[in-house]
Amino acid sequence: MLREEFPRLRLAHLPTPLEEMPNLTQRLKGPRLLIKRDDQTGLATGGNKARKLEYLMADALAQGADTIVTLGAAQSNHARQTAAAAARLGLKALLLLRGEEPPLRNGNLLLDDLLGAEVRWMGPQRRIPPERIAGILEELKQAGQRPYLVPYGGSNEVGVLGYIQAMRELLDQLEESGLVADHLVVATSSGGTQVGLVLGAKIYGYEGKIIGISVDLPREELWNNLVSLAQATAARWGFDLSLGRDDFIVYDDYLGGGYGVLGPPEKEAINLLAQTEGILLDPVYTGRAMAGLIDLIRRGTFRSNEVVIFWHTGGTPALFAYAQELFKAPRTEP
Repeated sequence: MLREEFPRLRLAHLPTPLEEMPNLTQRLKGPRLLIKRDDQTGLATGGNKARKLEYLMADALAQGADTIVTLGAAQSNHARQTAAAAARLGLKALLLLRGEEPPLRNGNLLLDDLLGAEVRWMGPQRRIPPERIAGILEELKQAGQRPYLVPYGGSNEVGVLGYIQAMRELLDQLEESGLVADHLVVATSSGGTQVGLVLGAKIYGYEGKIIGISVDLPREELWNNLVSLAQATAARWGFDLSLGRDDFIVYDDYLGGGYGVLGPPEKEAINLLAQTEGILLDPVYTGRAMAGLIDLIRRGTFRSNEVVIFWHTGGTPALFAYAQELFKAPRTEP
């Protein structure tokens, strides 16, 4: 069991629903499909980061922080939820975002503004250099603030605790419904969600497969990150677990045009789920992960009698920033 003494704030709406997707199941003629609705966690429209922030923000308060600093892309769902958590707790939020300030703030950026976050534009580099981050933190300290850094995606040994607990939640729901899930499919990038689920599976005895669909990193790089984070988490919290590459299933076949680039597979996935189940995916994470799941089903990866759960990690506000790419999207056949 995950020990109760781990500091935690109650920020998310939990448990999130576990729902059948009968129409999508019928359309794809594949396995029985369900969806875990972490787009319903709350905190400014929901998403998976709310679970991680329950532990991260508790740690920040324990350290006496008054300013939360985090990093992400221009349409970062993580930055938006971090800003919401900071606002709820009466803390300042500083968002260090990749790129240049756009002429129109929409999607997550609009919500960042509404939530009162300060945004600094950090240029085009994929990852902000650590020394530049350290300089900003020192600048804040010199100004009398007490900053707390939340890493990309909230993915460190503290944030991972949210998805260890999420696995316990899912197993309770499966037991209540009398189901056994053969596979879980989830978008993976900074790694905290997949690492938490894998650690939770080991701790709580889930024997199915956890499949990560990479949205931006090649398999080798992502594997290294996942293993490193898992080992660091186990060591910090005293979990008697040994983890290696074999514990992480990663597909990097669906990277398309790169991070945040909306291509035909993502468009098909977004339209298909919206028009069959009335569920909205986002363009960057869940759209790409669902496109991967659809392709795996069409390739015969799963047996027809298996149960597959798609873990919806949220991100709906980003849809509005991709209006041009999604405009006049094709309808699916009834």
